[in-house]
Amino acid sequence: MTIREQLEAHERQFLAPQACKSTDCGAVLRLKPETPCPYRTEFQRDRDRILHSQAFRRLKHKTQVFLSPIGDHYRTRLTHTLEVSQIARTIARALFLNEDLTEAIALGHDIGHAPFGHAGEAVLNQICPHGYRHYEQSVRVADQLECLNLTFAVRDGILCHTNRIAATREGNIVRFADRIAYINHDIEDAFRAGILRPQDLPSHVIQALGQTKSERITSLVSAMVTHGAEQIGMNAEVQAVFDELHDFMYQNVYFHPEAKKEEKKAEKLLELLYQHFRKHPEQLPEQYRQIAEQTDLDRGVCDYISGMSDSYAVNLYSSLFIPEFWH
Repeated sequence: MTIREQLEAHERQFLAPQACKSTDCGAVLRLKPETPCPYRTEFQRDRDRILHSQAFRRLKHKTQVFLSPIGDHYRTRLTHTLEVSQIARTIARALFLNEDLTEAIALGHDIGHAPFGHAGEAVLNQICPHGYRHYEQSVRVADQLECLNLTFAVRDGILCHTNRIAATREGNIVRFADRIAYINHDIEDAFRAGILRPQDLPSHVIQALGQTKSERITSLVSAMVTHGAEQIGMNAEVQAVFDELHDFMYQNVYFHPEAKKEEKKAEKLLELLYQHFRKHPEQLPEQYRQIAEQTDLDRGVCDYISGMSDSYAVNLYSSLFIPEFWH
């Protein structure tokens, strides 16, 4: 037996019946057939392809919540992704589900995110006639822009991580882990930014979930593990408390002036870049110029801009619109 075949046999022997195995024919279906790897399962290959992709590397310079914060400890889209992966893998391992599949989905779930966080997503959705949703763009990045040729289960989990039910339990774990991660690390960043104080958090939420980030994550992960692998989720009482914390963050952090103060500038910057490349498609990089020619101009421009990091977009705007002697 090859090493891969031994790993596949281990999955069949030790994973829960509800787990998606790397030998499940429908789950590992790729857009283009490939010869199996002798050392890695199909989901391990997907994880590695995402990890080595250009889109994944760019996440380190993409906004999570706060635009260009002063300090090294604020989350970026990359550190958010790593925290989602850790939480999701813990849940999958405890439920004896497929940790490799879970990790691949978690690492790839935001590779299509626009610069400047959800502000960038909103403006691209408004100005691009195709619309723009980061979870759909993440699959497009994998399929069309980087040609990662991922398996169906990973692509489905990425597509469904925001607001849909995934085809696998592993995909649904990532959907919960994403929310658990961003709510709790955004609380910590809000403390750092002076938007929140620990005593501002709803007292009954803290009593139910815990005072610290670690305690709250442990409570939520424990609720999911206790709920079991048959239907991914948590009991109604914990879910209600978590939903209340989610609503509290939207009311007190995500729309807070400190978090939103730079967003109008970022939105205007992306609008001007979008308009510029629609007028001057010959200035698009070759890959996106080909997309514009083969599909349509808006598709090529949107793909180019959505892939930019925050810093790349700012530097490009500066080179296009600000006189050199002003820099």
